[in-house]
Amino acid sequence: MRHLTLALRMLRKTPFVTSIAIASLALGIGANAAIFSLFDQMLLRALPVNEPAQLVNLSAPGPKPGSTNCGQAGDCEEVFSYPMFRDLEQRQTPFSGLAAHVLFGANLSIKNEAMTGQGTFVSGSYFGVLGIAPAIGRLLQPADDAVIGANFVTVLSHEFWQEHYGGDRAIVGQTILVNGKSLTVVGVAPAGFRGTTLGAQPALYAPISMRAAITTWRPAFDNRRSYWVYVFGRLKPGVSLEQASSQLNTTYKPILAEVEAPLQEGMSDATMKLFKAKSLLLTAGERGQSSVNREAKTPLYMLFAITMTVLLIACANIANLLLARGATRATEMGVRLALGATRRQLLLQLLTESLVLAVLGGLVSLLVAVWTLRAVGALMPPEALATLNLRLQPSMVLFAAVTAIGTGLLFGLFPALHSTRSDLITVIRAGAGQIAGGRSASRFRTILVTSQIALSMALLISAGLFLKSLVNVSSADLGLRVDNVATFSITPMRSGYDSTRAAVFYERVEQELAALPGATGVSSSIVPLLAGDNWGNDVRVQGFAHGPDVDANARFNAIGAAYLKTLGMQLLAGREFSESDRLGSGKVALINEAFAKKFNLGTNPIGKFMSEGEDSLDMQIVGLVKDAKYSQVKDDVPPVFYTPWRQRGSVSGLYFYVNSATPPEQLLKSITALMKRLDPTVPVEDLKSMPQQIRENLFMDRFISIMASAFAVLATLLAAVGLYGVLAYSVAQRTREIGVRMALGADAGRVRALVMRQVGTMTVIGAAIGMAAAFALGRAAQSQLYKLEGHDPVVFAAAVVLLTVVALTAGYLPARRAAQVDPMHALRFD
Repeated sequence: MRHLTLALRMLRKTPFVTSIAIASLALGIGANAAIFSLFDQMLLRALPVNEPAQLVNLSAPGPKPGSTNCGQAGDCEEVFSYPMFRDLEQRQTPFSGLAAHVLFGANLSIKNEAMTGQGTFVSGSYFGVLGIAPAIGRLLQPADDAVIGANFVTVLSHEFWQEHYGGDRAIVGQTILVNGKSLTVVGVAPAGFRGTTLGAQPALYAPISMRAAITTWRPAFDNRRSYWVYVFGRLKPGVSLEQASSQLNTTYKPILAEVEAPLQEGMSDATMKLFKAKSLLLTAGERGQSSVNREAKTPLYMLFAITMTVLLIACANIANLLLARGATRATEMGVRLALGATRRQLLLQLLTESLVLAVLGGLVSLLVAVWTLRAVGALMPPEALATLNLRLQPSMVLFAAVTAIGTGLLFGLFPALHSTRSDLITVIRAGAGQIAGGRSASRFRTILVTSQIALSMALLISAGLFLKSLVNVSSADLGLRVDNVATFSITPMRSGYDSTRAAVFYERVEQELAALPGATGVSSSIVPLLAGDNWGNDVRVQGFAHGPDVDANARFNAIGAAYLKTLGMQLLAGREFSESDRLGSGKVALINEAFAKKFNLGTNPIGKFMSEGEDSLDMQIVGLVKDAKYSQVKDDVPPVFYTPWRQRGSVSGLYFYVNSATPPEQLLKSITALMKRLDPTVPVEDLKSMPQQIRENLFMDRFISIMASAFAVLATLLAAVGLYGVLAYSVAQRTREIGVRMALGADAGRVRALVMRQVGTMTVIGAAIGMAAAFALGRAAQSQLYKLEGHDPVVFAAAVVLLTVVALTAGYLPARRAAQVDPMHALRFD
């Protein structure tokens, strides 16, 4: 308590230094705590299930001939056919159980109110493998999915139950309308459980055997060439991952060679060899299965590294402040040592002061962390906000506390050791404040500031690269004009419509949208534009040689009439679709330039024929479209072919596009009112403007660029404060020397140059080290940059200029003060 009381008294005696130190620490620790919260939720946190470390995810890299359907739970390497899942489930030995799952979209009717939601189809073993218990009722069991399409039961998520049913325990046994089908609620999942796919928020869980009965997609449950099931398992006690892999592949490979290989058609010998050589890959499954982990990993690691760099710069500042303050207490320390105090006691006192400073900074950092998370939330799309907790959490508080204590020791140790050295006579004779330094302290302060400059340079260049990349991608030619376009989707077949009624409803929606005030164009499509969706299919094209290993895949979209006109896409040759291109008329297609190039169709493909995976070329190409972005703004334009959705027999859902001169907010309100009037049981989904859609498509680029830039600016300001502090202290220590120089004839210009040379030396060395570090960082971040090299000379030059200006500004004030020293006063200085 004596140490603590004295520490508080000493900090109170120097309010300016204390305030600067606390603010610097709060900014550094708070930024780290905020990014750690995201890091924890997206990359570290295990599923809230029994012994999550025993969970294992399965994947089967290699050829997957046939149809593949993958999504948010992982890429297409990770999906299995339904028969293969059942084979492995029945024959495996290293697991106590295997489970399957797949997400699906759902139209829900709650108390006569229509809404959209997300659900998860799961095997009957799913909850048992996870080892969780229901909040009420029961969870799904193996008997619930034993027969295809026979069990109309569901388990609600705890969050959905609380929000829409107020936690009513009588919900068990009641029914809920899901995609027009009545499902009986048998139980509620435990609180905090959101399934096994990070980023998803399933409202309910239904048997996987009910997928064909509940959704409009008709999976072939006996088709081994249809891949759509995600699989994970729980290891038996004592079984390692390597043992499980060996044992499971012993089961998997015979099925592959004896059952599935004979089913493959038109496969070359080389591909067949690869197919038979496939092995199951087992990976840790404690965090579930999700593509979010993979996509967020690199950006979050980069941001964490940036915030840690900011914290290091803040710590260097504090260390310099403590060294300077220690200089004024040199006589005090010398006298206390001379009077019998041990060095250990003085070290404890000074480290206590450092830790008190760190704890105060840590407390204030919680406010900074909350503000940082709010800024993060402002940059995130609604889907991400719904799945992340951006409030203060226990893990953040613990991280801030540990970081504060660690930094307190880090920045306090050297100043404490330096201030308690044992050369007592020299200290006392020198007088308070005169030996601050010593050469070791001076050298240490210079190294700290040079390091700050180096770190700031690396951050400025990194931020510059991300900003220039964002500018590049924001100004990329999309091949579209969508500034005044709004979009939304509906899925009437989830609300009980059959294909005929749905087609009539789509026609009516287009007509009503076209009648809205200010509407200048209306169209529709099956695949949303620039929303991350990729629909592809193998095609046959007239004049293009096909073979077993020839890549004949192209992206696909089924669109409405006036699609090109509504979205500002350029028709290079031929014609656009019209409403007469419908079921029963001759099949037609539009292709883009990339498609024509890939399939060697030349500059005039009009009149040639193609087909979707068929031998008969039954689809005539009637138009050539200029390349336009399809799924991602950053991706190259893929080969794309378009067909009229009206020529398809069944269309479960459509995305609509409305081009209007009406302000966006008013247009979105008009669309909502219109759809409620047409049919309130069909909920509107994904209602937004296309500029908003594009911003969400570029969310990660904007997020990294803005956060990196903000932290780089913060780091540079902290480095400038550190540079100013060191130079100001150096000038104060050299007052006598400067006075002598001026008395011997040195003018103010030479004195300023003396200080600025010190600035220049530290800046040049620090900038050189920082540029080398930035070069390495640029190479590591190359995958995140758009049409930009990680060593872009313009960015490097701009960072050098900016940091030089900041450094010279920080150094000019001490240099000016040095030039104003009165020689007579300096010579009397003691």
